[in-house]
Amino acid sequence: MTAPLTFLFMPESAYGPTNNCVGIGAELLKRGHRVVFAAEASWAGKLAPLGFEEDLVDLAPLPEGEAAEQTAGQFWKDYIDAIKPEFRKPTIEQLETVVAPIWQELIDGAKYCEPQLRDIIARVQPDVIIEDNVLCFPALVTAGKPFVRIVSCNPLEVPGADIAPVFSGLGEDEREAWAAFRTEYERTHRPMWHDFNDWVQSQGAPALPELEFIHTGAANLYVYPEALDYVDARPLDDTWTRLDSSVRETDEPFELPEQLRDGDGPLIYFSLGSLGSADVALVRSVLDALADGPYRVIVSKGPRHDEFELPANCWGAEFLPQTRILPLVDLVITHGGNNTTTEALHFGKPTVLLPLFWDQYDNAQRVHERGYGRRLSTYGFTADELRAAIDEQLGDPSHVEKVRAAGEAIRARDGLRRAADALERVGAQHHG
Repeated sequence: MTAPLTFLFMPESAYGPTNNCVGIGAELLKRGHRVVFAAEASWAGKLAPLGFEEDLVDLAPLPEGEAAEQTAGQFWKDYIDAIKPEFRKPTIEQLETVVAPIWQELIDGAKYCEPQLRDIIARVQPDVIIEDNVLCFPALVTAGKPFVRIVSCNPLEVPGADIAPVFSGLGEDEREAWAAFRTEYERTHRPMWHDFNDWVQSQGAPALPELEFIHTGAANLYVYPEALDYVDARPLDDTWTRLDSSVRETDEPFELPEQLRDGDGPLIYFSLGSLGSADVALVRSVLDALADGPYRVIVSKGPRHDEFELPANCWGAEFLPQTRILPLVDLVITHGGNNTTTEALHFGKPTVLLPLFWDQYDNAQRVHERGYGRRLSTYGFTADELRAAIDEQLGDPSHVEKVRAAGEAIRARDGLRRAADALERVGAQHHG
């Protein structure tokens, strides 16, 4: 048995990366280790009840007079709500109006919290530092401790000449469009990358890889099923470990509401994630398409839950224990966030995908082209098209069996334990 170690996790403030780290951290707790979260401050009080220590950071100063207590992940909910009109643009146009501004917000947050992180590391004295985010926080890589990177977004984040560019949503057979997207990415991002790279080095960290915003670590983990992976076209070296899934086991139990228990119609889970569900008009358009259909629908309503009513065949709440619900349903309608995408396939559920921003387009395209779901035009779909996609995914028993079998294989690979094993090895090697 590995001697007790101290693991310091710093996840991105959004629910996906934080929940990924919660799942892995809970497994480390079971093994007798100490787990500390240097999460963003709005997670205060959410992680300690799960057994973790909280030593949190602010990514920006709070407006004068604002209460310290916030909804978890509020920093990004507010930001995404402000820019969501841009989600209607093609991905190549989003580079300037969505992707680059998100990078800049992330960079500003990294610079603001750098002194806080150095203080946290001095207090916690971790044996291993784990970051689940998309950009460098220099304090994490200059602490003299093993640094582990987790990629819990689509793994196109790790670039290669023979895979589509990240954030593009372009298919593997659309190579002619890859070059134009990469050219526009460089135009819209190089000056910002150059400035950030200079700052990273001024803090004592190594130079960043060309046009990338984060280093690799002593070990690197990524969350993506083998059935969807890109390693045939973009091999990874032996520092990388694939976690086919990383499904937390800390969600509360769930019992199917009485109004959805009876009936023969498909049981559907509908979630646009904590950020995407802020687009109430889009939520309503999906619900309208489902309202008089032969469906029973569980709706993750999100932060604006009080701004829309559910049809009679739907039930929902602001927060739902997603990992307890997914095993019960027949199909998932999702924005294509990496957590929901990989969790749906973990439980062998076909998906209909409505991507909005960031890597959601990449996930939607990959699921679509590998035959595990259907990607639709998020703002262009009709009610008939959505219903046809549901019927397509559930109407062919051989397709349902294909997705179910993929889920069985993913669960057998036991991603949480695989992640904890890799982190223990890093800690043991450092102490050895």
